Amino acid sequence: MLVSTRIKGFTIRHAEEKDSALILWFVKELAIYEKLEEEAVATEELIREHLFGEDPVAEVIIGEDRGNPVGFALYFQNYSTFVGKPGIYLEDLYVITEQRGKGFGKCLLTYLAKLAVDRGCGRFEWAVLDWNEPSLKFYES
Repeated sequence: MLVSTRIKGFTIRHAEEKDSALILWFVKELAIYEKLEEEAVATEELIREHLFGEDPVAEVIIGEDRGNPVGFALYFQNYSTFVGKPGIYLEDLYVITEQRGKGFGKCLLTYLAKLAVDRGCGRFEWAVLDWNEPSLKFYES
């Protein structure tokens, strides 16, 4: 399913198993950006197993500009005992450096917020590294 956005040519789609290598590439790019490259030990096989296998533990959306992948978001369901409802936890949101500042990240975040509402979630949560000033400013905006 391809979802149109407010930005002409930018669409969002749910990842499929055939996207495993692309997801791994985004993860490694994010790790480089966060200066955590040595900690990114995921493999395409692990991504395939845990995102698209018998018991998927997370989901991924991919943002594309005119059909070219430019960003992704990986998220999973959590649960709030206080609210008594499931929620969505955003683990990773990444837009490639050359494509930042065009609103693609905000579209991905907005899509996930709407998805949380549509799924009846009580919360939509994420965390940001405290040194990551550009990301802090992005989320504050």
